[in-house]
Amino acid sequence: MPALPKERPDGLDKPVVAKIIKYGARANVFLYRLTNGRVGAKWRIGAGWRKPVPVLLLDHVGRRSGRTFTTPLLYLDDAPNLVVVASQGGLPRHPQWFHNLVANPDTAVAVPGERHRPVRARVAGPEERAALWPRLVDLYADFDSYQAWTDREIPVVVLEPR
Repeated sequence: MPALPKERPDGLDKPVVAKIIKYGARANVFLYRLTNGRVGAKWRIGAGWRKPVPVLLLDHVGRRSGRTFTTPLLYLDDAPNLVVVASQGGLPRHPQWFHNLVANPDTAVAVPGERHRPVRARVAGPEERAALWPRLVDLYADFDSYQAWTDREIPVVVLEPR
């Protein structure tokens, strides 16, 4: 698999790409739930092609709408915690799920074989993020490219059991 470009490719923030991601995520959630994680629980795109990355389903409540949403995310198992990255592919803004978690941190995730795990989300502080980042890049090397493509510091979110 070739390395990602040093700069964010043009077009990643186009509405059509957002629609593709939105409907792809919905399909992933549907298949993940239907098969209890046998399908949809491994990310095999980009750096995940050779080294598949585990996927969880994150429930989050819309900070304005109050609706519950589910987003598939790559994760690092840092027992007893799970760690996710608000990379949004290196786009300039944080993903909506991140803002929703900051507003409503008590939530739940699904991991393969476990449909409902109550968690509380918190943003890793600078030292904790610095310690976790190399492990996250080892898990999915494209996180480093995403960080290089944006001026924002990509948040690392720790999901602690509750």
